[in-house]
Amino acid sequence: MNNSLLEKSIRNIPDFPKPGILFRDVTTLIQNKTAFKKAVDLLAKRYKAKGFDKVVGVEARGFIFGAAVAYKIGAGFVPVRKKGKLPFKTISATYQLEYGTDTLEIHQDAISPGEKVLIIDDLLATGGTVKAVTELVGQLGGKISGIGFVIELVDLKGKDKLKDYPVFSLIKFEGE
Repeated sequence: MNNSLLEKSIRNIPDFPKPGILFRDVTTLIQNKTAFKKAVDLLAKRYKAKGFDKVVGVEARGFIFGAAVAYKIGAGFVPVRKKGKLPFKTISATYQLEYGTDTLEIHQDAISPGEKVLIIDDLLATGGTVKAVTELVGQLGGKISGIGFVIELVDLKGKDKLKDYPVFSLIKFEGE
């Protein structure tokens, strides 16, 4: 699949958030109406016929892509947020960051047992965030039948943490 339009739409920011890191900024892809449409359409095309009940989007850019994909495939949308941001009863999962930990939450009634779930996020790096999301969905009894990303940073091996699930990325960056 030729995704050169998508790759060209991503801004590279050296030394962010710290020296030695090349940050892949997906906001420039979202701002480009042609690239944004293509990204959403490609993800939706991949998952449309698979009968998903819910699409789970990860705060914050996962909301943008996840909600659009949910709409296009006819599924409900479920936000996973940082601790303390959801207004109803939640369950949580804490995961490791490079320096410390973070906690994600989902409403305890967001997914019913047996529902077929697709997780969408903008970027797969080390995999810790989405691994925590899989734990949340699992606690609620959801059946994760796909995980989709716009960008994958292959060298960080995040896919290894998600080896129990079918993972797909539109764009893969290696060796940087």
